[in-house]
Amino acid sequence: MPDKNSARGLLTPINIIAALIVISGLYLIACRMVGGLGSVTNFSDDYPWGIWKSFFIFSVVPIGAAGFTTGAAVYLFGMEKYHSVVRLAVLIGFLSYVCAAGSLTLLDVGRPERIIMAYPFIVQQGTTSLLFEVALCVLLYITVLAIEFCPFALEALGFRRTRHWFIKLTLGLAIFAVVLSTMHQSTLGAMWVITPAKLHPLWHSSYLPVFFFVSSIFSGLSVVIIVTTLCKHFFSHIAGKTYLEEDEGVILAFGKAACVAMAGYLAIQVFGLSTSHKFHYLFSSSYGYWFLLEIIGFVAIPCYLFAMGCREKNTKLIRWTAVYTLIGILLNRFNVSLICYNYHLPWAEKYVPTWKEVWILITVVTIMSLVFRFIIKRVPILYTHPDYKH
Repeated sequence: MPDKNSARGLLTPINIIAALIVISGLYLIACRMVGGLGSVTNFSDDYPWGIWKSFFIFSVVPIGAAGFTTGAAVYLFGMEKYHSVVRLAVLIGFLSYVCAAGSLTLLDVGRPERIIMAYPFIVQQGTTSLLFEVALCVLLYITVLAIEFCPFALEALGFRRTRHWFIKLTLGLAIFAVVLSTMHQSTLGAMWVITPAKLHPLWHSSYLPVFFFVSSIFSGLSVVIIVTTLCKHFFSHIAGKTYLEEDEGVILAFGKAACVAMAGYLAIQVFGLSTSHKFHYLFSSSYGYWFLLEIIGFVAIPCYLFAMGCREKNTKLIRWTAVYTLIGILLNRFNVSLICYNYHLPWAEKYVPTWKEVWILITVVTIMSLVFRFIIKRVPILYTHPDYKH
């Protein structure tokens, strides 16, 4: 007989709201699959890519860099003191990439069966296309993250021998993950290098691949800080002692690393502007002031705040700065892929997403949040399983 207390525990306000969002959102997704993109979006010939690609591909993918940044620190550089968050970082990366690939094939393309690994190799052999390289690297990276996640799931299932074989692959997978991440993070930026006539000169640069890669580093670090903070607040009852004790040290270290990466990004931006002689655009139009807001308001200022928080060992400031930084990443990606794209068109002809597009986006984020919560509660992510100390 079902436990009435368990059933009652599911009927919380958050769960009810999430259920309503998911049900209504799945209905809109079904409408999109049946009626096509025109039934729910404002896509056009001028804007074939809308809010979904700007968010799920160009924003969520750098968020997924949490996996390769933390994995590289622990497995490649031997920083074992951050081992307590490596599982969480891998989970963040895995879910981020699944979300990006799933939304692309289901929502934008409408052909979810093409997410399988064989399709880019056998059917679409456009090896000179940047999109081919992105598809190849992302699908391979999802596979790598899935294999890295397997030992945690196998611990929960009690498959000791199988887990042992997956653990042996850890170092090689970490190296492969860094290579793949470097390739596709930079290629996402390279996609916009071929749009000099459509992307505003302040955002268009031959250094876009470098900008995207470097910004993905402090994006991933910031996301780890944010999610670690949320897990400590909401899941402290299942978190291990090591995770809770090392939290402050992890926040300080990741804050320092994010500060350094942001300083490097800022220096490269200034260098790119000077070598391409674009300083005159800064005060020539509203786009110039918008660019200054992005660079100063969402790069220089959070970089300073990270530095101040690390110097004063103020973890609260670092945590809030990580949120601030993530907003800046979202702003940059939307600027490049949407807001400052087709800058020459009159504002009346600009793309504005429909409420259905926005609601579907909220639905997908809600589903991934529920999946994250489900895994956190059932898989040893925030703690080490007592039967598997090594």
